[in-house]
Amino acid sequence: MNKVKSLGLLLCVLVVILVVWNTPKSAGEIHLSGATMGTSYNVKVLADVGLPPEELQQKIDDLLVDINKLMSTYDPNSELSRFNQQLSSEPFKMSPATLTVLKEAKRLGEVSLGVLDVTIGPLVNLWGFGPEARPEKIPSQQTIDSLKEQIGLNKLVIQDNYLIKLQPDLYVDLSTIAKGYGVDVVAELLESYGYKNYLVEIGGEMRVAGVKSNGSGWRIAVEKPVNNERAVQSILTIGNNAVATSGDYRNYFEQDGIRYSHLIDPRTGYPIQHNLVAVTVVHPSSMTADGLATALNVLGKDDALRVAKEHNLDVMLITREKGSFKAYTTGKFDEYINAATEQ
Repeated sequence: MNKVKSLGLLLCVLVVILVVWNTPKSAGEIHLSGATMGTSYNVKVLADVGLPPEELQQKIDDLLVDINKLMSTYDPNSELSRFNQQLSSEPFKMSPATLTVLKEAKRLGEVSLGVLDVTIGPLVNLWGFGPEARPEKIPSQQTIDSLKEQIGLNKLVIQDNYLIKLQPDLYVDLSTIAKGYGVDVVAELLESYGYKNYLVEIGGEMRVAGVKSNGSGWRIAVEKPVNNERAVQSILTIGNNAVATSGDYRNYFEQDGIRYSHLIDPRTGYPIQHNLVAVTVVHPSSMTADGLATALNVLGKDDALRVAKEHNLDVMLITREKGSFKAYTTGKFDEYINAATEQ
């Protein structure tokens, strides 16, 4: 019997939810929330500076609506959708915001040995993790090979303010990085109005700065990679940084005794099959952390560790080995765990 499990909030979720460690709400904090990008956002700020809450929320909502109008693949009139609909190699003028995200996606694609590929959408859809229904049968090798010919970052060219497809039907999906970008621009908005102490979260991607109203650092819980309960793997205090987690343990399906993850490796065209089950990345940029978490998860433990060490990244990898979980850390990640225990 087929068994399907998914997060449900998004059709293609490439992050694992990170939650603020359960502490009583302080009277000195303002908590704003709403819907965006097919998921939700949460913003917490100290009430010592800045705008009235209603005015601040309106500015946040307007900002996120603007990003959606640029980068959504579900809005047929968005800038990115119009680019995808253009079945030619004619240069397409892009906004500075979308170009910023595309340039970082291309850079992270190179850092990750090609596995962060924002053109991989056709393969994601083929395996049933996009807007299309899951196929009745596992795709054939011939079909997978055919779609592999339609993807590739080398077929996407950024030239000045223009984006060019070297293959007319190339399809770009920024869902692996756009939520992180949204977190960054909301954080920058807060800082422009004088907020130095805040937490911003969109669909599990998070960035914090300063302290809570009681003077302690923001404490963030990283989920244990289990699919039948909510449990905590580690508590972090990350200073003025962003954090993102990617895992394969909630969005997947099983067929004929084989488990198929939503994380697709563009090198093979198949869902990942290795024992790396979750990756958490701490970085100053939420956009970068968002993309790296997914990319390292796809790479697998050995390649992910090598890339993380080579680029001095603050990363925690969790593998499933001999029936239990094992954690590997690089960079300053252990310091973030120790900082939380010392509070």
